Amino acid sequence: MTRAELDAAGITGPELRAAYARCRELNAQHGRTYFLATRLLSPGRRPAVHALYGFARWVDDLVDEPEPGTSTAELQERLDRVDKDLGAALGGAPVDEPALVAVADTAHRLTLDRALFDAFLRSMRMDLDTTGYATRAELAEYVHGSAEVIGLQMLPVLGTVTSRAEASEPAAALGEAFQLTNFLRDVGEDLDRGRVYLPADELAAFGVDRERLRWCRVHRRVDQPVRRALADQIATTRAVYRRARPGIAMLHPASRPCVRTAFDLYSRILDRIEAAEYNVFARRATVSLRRRVVVAGVAAARVTVARLGRGA
Repeated sequence: MTRAELDAAGITGPELRAAYARCRELNAQHGRTYFLATRLLSPGRRPAVHALYGFARWVDDLVDEPEPGTSTAELQERLDRVDKDLGAALGGAPVDEPALVAVADTAHRLTLDRALFDAFLRSMRMDLDTTGYATRAELAEYVHGSAEVIGLQMLPVLGTVTSRAEASEPAAALGEAFQLTNFLRDVGEDLDRGRVYLPADELAAFGVDRERLRWCRVHRRVDQPVRRALADQIATTRAVYRRARPGIAMLHPASRPCVRTAFDLYSRILDRIEAAEYNVFARRATVSLRRRVVVAGVAAARVTVARLGRGA
C-alpha cells in the first residue's frame, strides 16, 4: 500500500518517496499499535503520520540505543547535528537522513511550528543526563517535548471540526496519556538504562524509592508498597485519558476511528498491568494480537460503512 499512500498524498520524486517509505518501515517495526491505528486513516493522511513517527523514533534510538562505549558527549554531538540538519532541511537544504527528509516535507505541507520540534529535541537532550524526576511538575517538562508535541503535530494531519486551538489541549493530553502508559509498561526496561520516569515524591508517599524498584527488577517480582504506588500512577494516568477523550469528537469524522482505536488499545495496557498484579518487572504488559485485530477490525468496519454512506 506504500505506493498508493504516497500517490494519494501527492508525494512525488523517488528520493522523497523512499524517505517516506523508510519512515513507514520504522512505524510498522516499532509502533505496532500505533501503526495498526494509522491503517484506519485514509491513504493520503498516512504518510505524514509515518514521517512524524519515523523522525521521533530515529532520534529516540540515537539516545536510547547507542553503540556500546558511546559517551554522553558523543550523544550530545549527535543531537546537535540532528538539530542543525533539521534546521537545514526545514530551510530547503538537502540532507541525507531519510527521517529528516520526510519530516521536513511534512512540516512544510502542514505548516508545523518549529518550536514543537525544538521542544522534542530538548526532551531528548534531557535523557542524556537526567535519570529521574523529583516531582510531576519536573516530569511534565519532559513529557511536553517527548509526547504532547506529537499530539499537537498530529492535529493538522487528522483535521478538526473545531478550531485547532480548542482541540489542542485534549490532543496534548492524549500524547501525555500514551507516554505515561509507556512509562508504566517500561519501568523495568527504563531501570536497566538507569532511568525512572515516575515522580519520586509520589512514589515516596508509598514508601517506594529507586532501590526498592531495582530490587523488584532483580527479583522479577513486585512487593506491596510498589503495587500500591503503581496503582496510584495508573489512576493518575487514567485521569489524563479522561481529559483527552473529548478531543476525539473534535477531530474530522474520518480520523476519529484511528484515534479512538489508539485510545482504546493504549488504555488497555493499563488493564494488562493490573491483571498482572502490577508486576511490570518480569515481562512487558502488552495487548494481545487477537485483541488488537478485533478492536481494529470493528473500527475498520465502521470506516467502511461510513465511506459507503458518503458514497451513496
